[in-house]
Amino acid sequence: MDATSAPRFPWDAGLYKDRHSFVWKYGTSAVDLLAPRPGERILDLGCGTGHLTARIAEAGARVVGIDSSAEMIAEARRGFPGLRFEVADARDFALDEPFDAVFSNAVLHWVKPPERAVACIRRSLAPGGRFVAELGGRGNVAAIVASLEAASGAMGVEGWEHPWYYPSIGEYAALLESDGLEVAQAVLFDRPTPLEGEDGLRSWVTMFARDLVERVPPDGREEFFGRVEESARGTLHRDGAWFADYRRLRIVARRVGSSPG
Repeated sequence: MDATSAPRFPWDAGLYKDRHSFVWKYGTSAVDLLAPRPGERILDLGCGTGHLTARIAEAGARVVGIDSSAEMIAEARRGFPGLRFEVADARDFALDEPFDAVFSNAVLHWVKPPERAVACIRRSLAPGGRFVAELGGRGNVAAIVASLEAASGAMGVEGWEHPWYYPSIGEYAALLESDGLEVAQAVLFDRPTPLEGEDGLRSWVTMFARDLVERVPPDGREEFFGRVEESARGTLHRDGAWFADYRRLRIVARRVGSSPG
């Protein structure tokens, strides 16, 4: 889950790199689906720490990585100083020339309203340009969300609604096609993902649900995490390890029409 439409808190790029590198590692197969070619101009939308941007560049493409998180962009620039990275919002970006392709991995489920991101993606593509993305799909992390809601409810933590947008195939395909992006391929699939260490679920929650954690008084956080684990253990803990109940939506689309903008 790289961050383009940033949550209400700064991203911890170090925690992401050290404990959640599985996000970009699983995204390498989406880069294979993108099939970047030498000389192509490609946008990596929500590039995070830049690892997939670098993989695209290895194919000979001219790639630009953007992310709304200044912390992630700083980490990407440190890791890959020869590539171009910019701080920009998925809902409101404009770069200097059209792209042959826009790629996005584990980002667009953070972006609301999704229509604004789709409009920017379409505008950034040259006619016939392709859009290849993977994001959380309908039912993604449903067990984690249920455990967070149960724990926060038991502790009287009010006002939290999960921040993610997890569309179905039909919902997202209709959104794309309403804005001139013709969907050529769409698949929704389960991908149970192991989390590192016995504290793996806590680490995931700290990384990706930090806005909820910060609603819990500091002296109550150990109880909160314990309640989350208790609620989730029967579903998400097996063979001595925690798993995130990921469901991913993978999309390939093309911009149709030749009109500018």
